[in-house]
Amino acid sequence: MKNGLSPRHNRFFALSPASVASRAGALAFAAALLLLLGGCGGGGGSGDQLSGAVRIDGSSTVFPLTSAVSEEFMDEHPRVRVAVSKSGTGGGFAKFLRGETDINDASRTITAGERSKAEKQGIEYIELPVAYDGLAVVAHPQNDWAQCLTTEELEKIWRPGSNVDNWNQIRASFPDQPLTLYGAGTASGTFDYFTEVVVGEAGASRTDYNASEDDNVLVQGVQGDPGALGFFGLAHYEDNAQNLTLLGVDDNPPKGAQGGSRDGARSADTASAGGGTRTGCVQPSAETVRTGTYQPLSRPLFIYVNKAKSDDAATEAFVEFYLKHIGDLAAEVGYVPLSEQEYQLALQRFQNRTTGSMFDEGGAQEEISLQEHLRQDLPADSVAADSAAAADTSVTASVVGA
Repeated sequence: MKNGLSPRHNRFFALSPASVASRAGALAFAAALLLLLGGCGGGGGSGDQLSGAVRIDGSSTVFPLTSAVSEEFMDEHPRVRVAVSKSGTGGGFAKFLRGETDINDASRTITAGERSKAEKQGIEYIELPVAYDGLAVVAHPQNDWAQCLTTEELEKIWRPGSNVDNWNQIRASFPDQPLTLYGAGTASGTFDYFTEVVVGEAGASRTDYNASEDDNVLVQGVQGDPGALGFFGLAHYEDNAQNLTLLGVDDNPPKGAQGGSRDGARSADTASAGGGTRTGCVQPSAETVRTGTYQPLSRPLFIYVNKAKSDDAATEAFVEFYLKHIGDLAAEVGYVPLSEQEYQLALQRFQNRTTGSMFDEGGAQEEISLQEHLRQDLPADSVAADSAAAADTSVTASVVGA
């Protein structure tokens, strides 16, 4: 397309970790070049003919992604106004289901209650994954005693009614240091996700912690508090890595490990690039999030599009632009892109106007890849053609990653 990036948006998934940093730098240059070209070409072409407004709200985690896309889209289409706000996934869904917005950014899948409300309101929605993200568990920069926590220890800390308020209550070898907790607010999809996979029930958490829907507030709190332990999106950790200590997470502790026990519930949000494996203590990174080895705190991120608004020319153009370009921009703003094939399937899902969620309502389910979820609702002939394309992509990827 004119003034756009190449449709080969993402080979990030095929690169070695050493290549990722180099690729991210190249993507930053490509994004800057796109802005320059868009400015040069904005005076002519079809972009000038498109006008209208697109209203977006929702997740603070997805906000940087959508903001990056909207800036480039408006550069190419200056007569379209894209307004992006962040009131949290839950707050955004409330507006979306009242018809106040066209698109909702979400760091979790739509809940059973939200689905029921959508049905009552007569709102059909199109669910589209846009990137992967991991939740970082972090401590004060001078914390030199905690390198890794088990999921059982995290559950013991965060479960409702927990009285853990000192580091030595987590593990006897930790110092006698008061523990202060920081985490996502209750309107955040990050809160729902964290509590579901760590505590075992979405929304189940102790309440005596420092909560905010703004990840920047959490970063500032943790870096200024010697006894702090917190969680927020990996991208916000990477932006502030020099001021924080990153902890690994062990989802497969040895027998006899101390701590509470979760009920094992894992939602659809845990779908990863490859289904995921667990290998002891793992730190979040682009590679461990992409491969699903950083469990259970890796997740896909979504946008939800109101189907009734999807035929509006500005909204349709924006969503297609989003899915065609976010693969390149995701790495630049600190997230992990989907595979090229997953973006193609998501675009096809939007173009087919496939409504509803790909996932079961809130229950634990077999861990399968996001690509498998995306294929479920496609017509049989589309799946066959898509499988052939995937085979071609895999061959190319093996060469790129060599």
